[in-house]
Amino acid sequence: MKNNQNEAPRSSSPTLIQRLTAPTPRFFRSVRTVGLVISAIGAGILASPVMLPAVVVSIGGYLALAGGIITTVAQTAVEKE
Repeated sequence: MKNNQNEAPRSSSPTLIQRLTAPTPRFFRSVRTVGLVISAIGAGILASPVMLPAVVVSIGGYLALAGGIITTVAQTAVEKE
């Protein structure tokens, strides 16, 4: 039988907190900025004081969601040592 107490951790990948605080590569900083702009456009459409068609409001929601996902994925990218 194997003794599991003496085994080393299987993965040496950084934790989520370490990924979020680590420096982001230049390309992913640009991608993060694009994601923030897309989110801002979507939020602007959703918060518009003018009555907009339902299709435009739906597109605004999708833009806000997509921008948030792009920004989150880009922020968690780290350079390999």
